Amino acid sequence: MGELREDDVDPDPFAQFARWFDDARREGLRQPEAMTIATATPDGRVSARMVLLRGVDEEGFVFYTNYASRKGRELAANPRAALVFHWGEQERQVRIEGTVRRTSRERSRAYFDGRPFGSRVSAAVSPQSDVVGSRVELEARYAELAARHAGGAVPLPDDWGGYVVAPETFEFWQSRADRLHDRLRYRRAGGTWIVERLAP
Repeated sequence: MGELREDDVDPDPFAQFARWFDDARREGLRQPEAMTIATATPDGRVSARMVLLRGVDEEGFVFYTNYASRKGRELAANPRAALVFHWGEQERQVRIEGTVRRTSRERSRAYFDGRPFGSRVSAAVSPQSDVVGSRVELEARYAELAARHAGGAVPLPDDWGGYVVAPETFEFWQSRADRLHDRLRYRRAGGTWIVERLAP
């Protein structure tokens, strides 16, 4: 069981996240990039689901999805989200809250074109979050589009692309004995990050 002390963390939360994320990958955790994203409607109805982190840079945390999905509709109406990474084997968790915007179309296209052929076909044929008649219906759509493109280029759907979550707060959690856990929060204050200890 580790510990998390103010003197040991990086003053930049992005660098601290990278340190923990690299630890998770180096130790062979299964899908360390898996994260929960929670969104909400303007009237406060919250929903959450798992997605995969597909990049982190100075702008924020990037993931890709269907813009017409439930999360896409909620983000269009209320462009804020919360992320959670949980690495149980290391007894660590990171929470992030911030604003959300779409990536550029060029960035979405570059990512989409690098996906496996089958994943591109699935993205193009799936009306994500909508009710469909049956699995057979989805498979027929898939087969038709796959045959039409025959293993080649699949056009980027108009309603598919990336989002960037720009953090306003980070919280790093490390399990400790007797549930007296370590919780350090980073919050923006002007152009700097303030580190504060939270009670477990």
